Amino acid sequence: MAHLPQQFRFCTSRDGARIAYSTCGAGPLLIRTPQLVSHLQYDWDSVVWRHWLSLFASRHTLVSYDSRGCGLSDREGVEFSFERYIEDLEAVADAVGVKKFALFGITSGGATAVAYAARHPDRVTHLILVGCYVRATQARAQMTANPTSKQLEEAEIHLKSARLAFEHDNPGMRQLYASIRMPDASPAHLRAYMDLMQVATTSANAVNLLRESFRIDIHDVAPKVRCPTIVFHARGDGVAPFNEGRSLAALIPGARFVPLESRNQRLIEGEPAWEHFVSEFQDFLPKSPTADLSTAESLRDLTTREREVLELVAQGLDNHKIGARLGISERTVRNNVSIIFSKLGVKSRPEAIVRAFDAGLGQKPGRT
Repeated sequence: MAHLPQQFRFCTSRDGARIAYSTCGAGPLLIRTPQLVSHLQYDWDSVVWRHWLSLFASRHTLVSYDSRGCGLSDREGVEFSFERYIEDLEAVADAVGVKKFALFGITSGGATAVAYAARHPDRVTHLILVGCYVRATQARAQMTANPTSKQLEEAEIHLKSARLAFEHDNPGMRQLYASIRMPDASPAHLRAYMDLMQVATTSANAVNLLRESFRIDIHDVAPKVRCPTIVFHARGDGVAPFNEGRSLAALIPGARFVPLESRNQRLIEGEPAWEHFVSEFQDFLPKSPTADLSTAESLRDLTTREREVLELVAQGLDNHKIGARLGISERTVRNNVSIIFSKLGVKSRPEAIVRAFDAGLGQKPGRT
């Protein structure tokens, strides 16, 4: 099935891991955090994710990325930890080159989105969470005053079953893993989910990713989120209990909670809960663009020095004052401005300033 063309790129996370990301669509920027069962190269062709991506890209510039250890991102020699997941999102957000954007996350990706929004309140305009939790499986058991042997055993069983599910010679365990997340899915949807499992990552990486995800605890982080937030949760979610979604919405100041009448954590196109999600999602996000993909693309081509010059141009400084501020000659500034004009495809200073404003630059008044 035809879909919007994607552009694939790579950025480098703080520890040196290469993270693959893609862009498609047009409009305000929306960054989608990754899922374990996901792959940039195949998601658009899968009935598991196609309707999600089509919705996101219909009114927005959609940026998706593969988790470390998965998809097109580095798979070998990478460290798995919640802090690394946040750093990967930071690297992608910086690489895209737009200062403000909406952020979407589902399950553990939602926890990463919450942590990023709390850490960078000036960058996230809206936060959309689906099937997320305050404390993951092991964290919930550890926070229980007297965890039962059953609670502790469940956490270990989850990991063991995941390892078996991602082994290519164990289709029965793959089907169990998929059906827990999409119990009302058709055979075609389950096959599509299992196909993604085979290409998403290795069994060893899957276990390492899940082991760290099971330890996530954002109880102290969630109250620090300052952007408008909407929390969706399927009432019959078999992975993240419904009460976890309620608790998360209660912790985030002003967050809206939207129950979804479904047992599927990955909502299926056509089910009533999906239509409900689409309506609420579209009403929640603003329709007027706040940043343009062409601006983001152009800014990414600028050097560090050129971005510094453009920032000061946007603040209203002339070439002489920019040179004094940066410790370079006025002639050098003039040359940089000419190069900036060429890269941005503009012919005048006012046009460049508009582009800079679109990307969130020039917000601080210039000092003379």
